[in-house]
Amino acid sequence: MDQINGSVVTEFVLLGLAQSLGMQFFLFLFFSLFYVGIILGNLFIVFTVIFDSHLHFPMYILLANLSLIDLGLSSTTVPRMISDVFSDCKIISFHKCMIQMFFIHVMGGAEMVLLIAMAYDRYTAICKPLHYLTIMNPKVCMLLVVVAWTIGVIHAVSQFLFVINLPFCGPNNMGSFYCDFPRVMKLACMDTYRLEFVVTANSGFISVGTFFFLIVSYIFILVTVRKRSSNDLSKAFFTLSAHIMVVVLFFVPCMFLYVWPFPTKSLDNFFSIVDFVVTPILNPVIYTLRNRDMKAAMRRLIRQVSCNNFC
Repeated sequence: MDQINGSVVTEFVLLGLAQSLGMQFFLFLFFSLFYVGIILGNLFIVFTVIFDSHLHFPMYILLANLSLIDLGLSSTTVPRMISDVFSDCKIISFHKCMIQMFFIHVMGGAEMVLLIAMAYDRYTAICKPLHYLTIMNPKVCMLLVVVAWTIGVIHAVSQFLFVINLPFCGPNNMGSFYCDFPRVMKLACMDTYRLEFVVTANSGFISVGTFFFLIVSYIFILVTVRKRSSNDLSKAFFTLSAHIMVVVLFFVPCMFLYVWPFPTKSLDNFFSIVDFVVTPILNPVIYTLRNRDMKAAMRRLIRQVSCNNFC
């Protein structure tokens, strides 16, 4: 790969998140506990949806895919963050940096489309309940999942092709604890202003547009329901509030990281940690604690596993 782009840089230096030993221990425990929670929480949702026939509906199939994406997005960065906490020399090879960037944007692009699909699912269920099973049939549901993953790959490749052929001859200090397209492009030995604009448009403007589209769609659903009855409005708001929280948690950090014109390292690190550590563990909590069907299915799965082990 180095020969392909004529690069003399074979590795990048990552930024440490803490200098003091006490803060390093805190971050190590924080990242480790949260990552275990991310793995267990998201896999539990996936297995519950797979093995419980009561959840073989579009809403829960989309939710299981969201959990897989959250698990994948977190796994691209958090294990590296944990291993680098106590390391004095935080080095990542050129190849691993490229791979990390690619998969971050595959997962991010897929999640963006999947959240739109989940909003469409809720619109159909709330505003057109009699036609829900006809509109959101299994074929449509699987098509939405395939489209989400496909667009995620296209989103990542469209930026990856620009970056992979850039010349890197130094410096190689990333200024962040992970690799991402805007930071890597700034280290190239050429003027990358136009390419930076492409990346900003691809990741930033699309994030902003999608965020406002989703918020407007949720408002439209609530206005439509309000015309029917106040009782339906309260139920719809309770259902949509979970989706709105997930959308805000995912898109606000993305908009700051890719669109905010006055970035600072401390805020960049904060929003990156929110995206990679906090959001992937909150999504399963939000969807399970606020959904009676999911809680009931999880209790059934736990009883079944316990009975198989002890009965």
